[in-house]
Amino acid sequence: MASKKRIKLQPDHRMAFLQGFLKSPKQVGSIIPSSRFLERRIVRAAEIGRASLVVELGPGTGGTTRALLRAMSPNARLLAIEIDPRFVALLRRSPDPRLIVHEGSASEIEAALRKHELPAPDAILSGIPFSTMARSVGEQILRSVYDALEPGGLFVAYQVRDRVEVLGRAVFGRPHVKTVMLNVPPMRIYRWRKGEPSA
Repeated sequence: MASKKRIKLQPDHRMAFLQGFLKSPKQVGSIIPSSRFLERRIVRAAEIGRASLVVELGPGTGGTTRALLRAMSPNARLLAIEIDPRFVALLRRSPDPRLIVHEGSASEIEAALRKHELPAPDAILSGIPFSTMARSVGEQILRSVYDALEPGGLFVAYQVRDRVEVLGRAVFGRPHVKTVMLNVPPMRIYRWRKGEPSA
């Protein structure tokens, strides 16, 4: 009788995402990860294929992280900044050498860049829910994004509510906005280019 092959089960990232939401809904912000359609729109909005260094804020279980890595050039790097240690451990299982996982706050981007000896990024992406955080924290994160970006660099935030637009106008000016209906829940994609006149 032939021996049965051992099947290695992959971790269920959707369950990890749900557990993260239930424990810290203000940090995770959604009950399920982003759709593939939303991920493709985010990649295009941030011009990931042209970037040498990308920073992702709040990558969670890494669904969008994997989409970014697929779109990035072979020599590009991705710095993922995640505050939840469970998600950090999950992200660090990735075998992709272009991915650098940093455990810390989105408000300390430049410190994370210095720690990993990285230059100013071409693009910063964020799915962290600005609508659930204190105004002062949201403003601090947006100022951190602006200060860290390369001149002409892109900041792309995908959000359910418009709080990031309200806070972002004081730092970046008015954003370009698109709505993605093929996601649960529907998402708005906000895009700013550092130094670009307001839309």
